[in-house]
Amino acid sequence: MTMTGRLAGKTALITGATGGIGQATAELFARQGAQLVLTDASAEAAADLAARLGRFGTEALGIGLDVSSPRQWSEAIAQVKRHFGGLDVLVNIAGIVDWAGVEDTDPHTWDRVIAVNQTGTWLGMKTAMPLLRARGNASVINTSSVLGLIGSGGAAAYHASKGAVRLLTKTAAVEYAAQGVRVNSVHPGVIATPMIQEILHQEGDQQPDIVRTPMRRAGRPEEIAPMMLFLASDESSYVTGAEFVVDGGLTAH
Repeated sequence: MTMTGRLAGKTALITGATGGIGQATAELFARQGAQLVLTDASAEAAADLAARLGRFGTEALGIGLDVSSPRQWSEAIAQVKRHFGGLDVLVNIAGIVDWAGVEDTDPHTWDRVIAVNQTGTWLGMKTAMPLLRARGNASVINTSSVLGLIGSGGAAAYHASKGAVRLLTKTAAVEYAAQGVRVNSVHPGVIATPMIQEILHQEGDQQPDIVRTPMRRAGRPEEIAPMMLFLASDESSYVTGAEFVVDGGLTAH
């Protein structure tokens, strides 16, 4: 069957694909004709999602991947090459959060947050870049956060990792601009995903970041996915090294 859509003919790898933003992005990409490589720390969850997305007529491969592991990244990219022959889009979404501030963050937690959010993003680009460069018209989308742009007075490790993703994105964009790979970052605000659902449930409309958000609500994963689609598609062919903030106005203050 010939697929049509804004991503027809493209193969995209999405990390953290079974999370809130990851699933919304994967489904939208499937609807738009992309072949998908869906990764998650749980191989079973990734395979289940790949099977479900088959209803859109796209080919999807589910892979277990600890994004902090160089060995697992190498194995995943080797599978991509064997299965699809190449890669057009890398979407780094996998991430974890810890809410402790500077003094209350313990070294083990710090190292794990940095390993997943920051090192995982770097490893993804490092390992996938040969396939992306070979395409000559590829896109990398790194998921940072509004907390990679502004301070909140807590979440020290998360802030550090997401700020690093922001500048890692920019330097990669400069490095690969003439090699056919665009690299941009997306900065979600307060999004109702499983990662923060406990806080949203406890504090509801009084959650501090929602109170500071001019739209006075949390965003939905489905409101982040269209930005991912734009950056994955050829419509963003002259866009690289840029920050795309989707936050209901939180950083407009």
